[in-house]
Amino acid sequence: MTTQLGLPDTIQACLFDLDGVVTRTAVVHAAAWKEMFDAFLRARDGDSFRPFSDDDYDQYVDGRPRADGVRSFLASRDIELPEGTPEDPPDAETVHGLGNRKNELLLERIRTDGVEAYEGTLRYLDAVRARGLRTAIVSSSANTRDVLRSIHAEDLFDVRIDGVVAAERGLPGKPRPDTFLAAARDLGVEPSRAAVFEDALAGMDAGRSGHFGYVVGVDRVGQTDALYAHGADIVVKDLDELGGQA
Repeated sequence: MTTQLGLPDTIQACLFDLDGVVTRTAVVHAAAWKEMFDAFLRARDGDSFRPFSDDDYDQYVDGRPRADGVRSFLASRDIELPEGTPEDPPDAETVHGLGNRKNELLLERIRTDGVEAYEGTLRYLDAVRARGLRTAIVSSSANTRDVLRSIHAEDLFDVRIDGVVAAERGLPGKPRPDTFLAAARDLGVEPSRAAVFEDALAGMDAGRSGHFGYVVGVDRVGQTDALYAHGADIVVKDLDELGGQA
């Protein structure tokens, strides 16, 4: 049976990804990744370089912790770089250096253009909380708290598991389910009674392997079939489609 929220009636908590689900920052992330990787590849291979593509973003980067995204994409191109450390400057040719350069570009874009929330998600969050379900934000981004504050949404979540918390606890990122499992644990809810809301294929994999009670794919970019293939129970273009009024 499904409720007015479009969820099985056994669900007691909702675990939301940030970028692409709550905020319109997935496209900003993708643009920052492309700018960083294209500059790196051009410097390495010259004007004949093969640019970073949308498929590269979906397959190797989207939803993963920053350093994991760098490693995954470089491996796809048979490129090896020193690991470096998280403190590497953004011009260092290391895994962490490239990741820090991407984050620098991302923050520049956010400062210039700001952050916009998906109003359908905010309405759905209000409805979820009005019906007594608990909520968590689960993101690989280390900027999660600042982004939520910028859209005045920090108080819509009982628990935050982001890049900062994951690093503190030593939690591997998506596609591993550990960050979602930590959120459910912090909420005091069994995974089978929690729903995952994700737009990334890595997030779908995490929801499936974590054996969560329901996995909602949010398709902002036309990848419905891929979201189902990676474990979605349902795919919507906006959370308003699930119903629910606060």
